[in-house]
Amino acid sequence: MAEAVLRIENLAKNFGGLRVTDDVTLDVLPGELHAVIGPNGAGKTTLINQISGLLAPDAGRIVFAGTDVTALPPHARAQLGLARSFQITSILPRFSVVENVALAVQARSGTSFRFFGRAAAEEALNAPALAALAQVGLADRADAPAGELSHGEKRALELAVALAMEPKLLLLDEPMAGTGRDEGERLVAALRGLKGRFPMVLVEHDMRAVFALADRISVLIYGRILATGTPEQVRADPQVITAYLGDEME
Repeated sequence: MAEAVLRIENLAKNFGGLRVTDDVTLDVLPGELHAVIGPNGAGKTTLINQISGLLAPDAGRIVFAGTDVTALPPHARAQLGLARSFQITSILPRFSVVENVALAVQARSGTSFRFFGRAAAEEALNAPALAALAQVGLADRADAPAGELSHGEKRALELAVALAMEPKLLLLDEPMAGTGRDEGERLVAALRGLKGRFPMVLVEHDMRAVFALADRISVLIYGRILATGTPEQVRADPQVITAYLGDEME
């Protein structure tokens, strides 16, 4: 088996007397889309925050691309190739769509960028930004103010911003949240087109998206991994059906 790009070993996190991450161990393989599912309050976003560096674990370790990153801050993990999209959209609404992505290209490459100028004036930034927008279906919205996009388009823009960082691993925290069925299907199509280019960790409540995209699924219940397996294995697991999927798949 190929060596894991991301390895989480015996991770634990407490908030006061509440254990939110409880001895979590999982890995993500090269090119794999690994989904993490579970009910509200299961600790999914807390887990993602520890992987990205926003929260420090109380125990355990996180190894990314062969480097122990457990104590590294978010920007150092980003420099190693760990990119994240957030549960709540985090775009610059007064900038154009392409400028939002160009800023990410600039952050990655260090190319000079006149912050209040048009990204189109910097070809070294504009070309990769447009390429990222094309991958998520937003090429025709490049010059629109980002604040005028629909909710689903904003989620796609956030994905393009993450792609512009040329990630070695992409963390996706509920990308379908708040999207309608059509917009959700477009995001699923965009993610399907990215599969295999780099590994992804997907935290998502939309089970149609999860089972359409995931290579493996880990089920998180009360901060613990209840099961990990292929979509078929997880769907058929009696413990998972009882604890979570019985309601979600109705």
